[in-house]
Amino acid sequence: MTDVVALGEVMLRFDPGEGRIHTARTFQVWEGGGEYNVVRGLRRCFGLRTAIVTALADNAVGRLVEDLMLQGGVDTSLIRWVPDDGIGRTARNGLNFVERGYGPRGALGVSDRAHTAVGQLRPGDVDWDAVFAAGRRWFHTGGIFAGLSETTLDVAEEAMAAARRHGLTVSYDPNYRPSIWADRGGPDRAREVDLRLARHADVVVGALGLAGPRPGGPRRGADEIPDALLEAADRVPNVSIVATTLREVSAADVNDWSSAAWSAETGFVTGPRMRGLHVLDRVGSGDGFAAGLIHGLLTGTSLERALAYGTAHGALVMTTPGDASMASLAEVEALIANGSVHVTR
Repeated sequence: MTDVVALGEVMLRFDPGEGRIHTARTFQVWEGGGEYNVVRGLRRCFGLRTAIVTALADNAVGRLVEDLMLQGGVDTSLIRWVPDDGIGRTARNGLNFVERGYGPRGALGVSDRAHTAVGQLRPGDVDWDAVFAAGRRWFHTGGIFAGLSETTLDVAEEAMAAARRHGLTVSYDPNYRPSIWADRGGPDRAREVDLRLARHADVVVGALGLAGPRPGGPRRGADEIPDALLEAADRVPNVSIVATTLREVSAADVNDWSSAAWSAETGFVTGPRMRGLHVLDRVGSGDGFAAGLIHGLLTGTSLERALAYGTAHGALVMTTPGDASMASLAEVEALIANGSVHVTR
């Protein structure tokens, strides 16, 4: 029985290591995607059984993505395979080129994801009643998938509504990406979509994306976070928990890292503060936070403890290359307990 199901795009990530995309001669490849990273972390670090609903063009690149997902332990039986036409005219697989950044040079992502198989999913393509009838406990999706096309927005809403009918807990991450919305209405349209979908959620991760006049606005100071989370909660009154990561960037490879959340039951709570965290690769850390938070909530811990799981897991995700978690639950719990980085022999 699968515990957590996610809906989203899974791309092939090309990583030039310490180099730059525009001068690279070799790349290491990983799989990655905002919604997928969450269920991969839940599987590999926290031991939950997870699955991904996505679509891939049925060619060697798509099968490489599948193979990487299989190595991550995520159930791939819900992949929708789309016939390959030979050159990707009708459907293709998404590619994502990512630089890690260093010092004053920030991380850089260049995605090549238009006209992908998953972006062409339409309502009715997935039998959600069958997906959710097998004892699933949690469903997760987000604004990256919803922003791929007008049809993916409808698919996300269809899936979230079905999950609620079947009694699953539903989480949503706005995860605003300017590149996705640049020719589709920009941040105003992204906010409209987020508010439409978040009303189907129980938990919103990345909830600061729902505060302020539009997503992607100026970063808020620590004293502004409680009011911003309350503002987000007021905009989606059916949501039980709103949560967010908090990051202060002094350099691409040195961040202050923490988290916060609000619920009607607890009020405003904060996660552990990790100052001067050394960062190897920050991409996927927010998804790592979401995985830890979901783990905590599924196991019945307090919201404060769930934030600690999310904060520690997200921090550890930033210490390894690629989108995906390479952390163990023992490492997460040790970091929560005392933050030790002594050699383990």
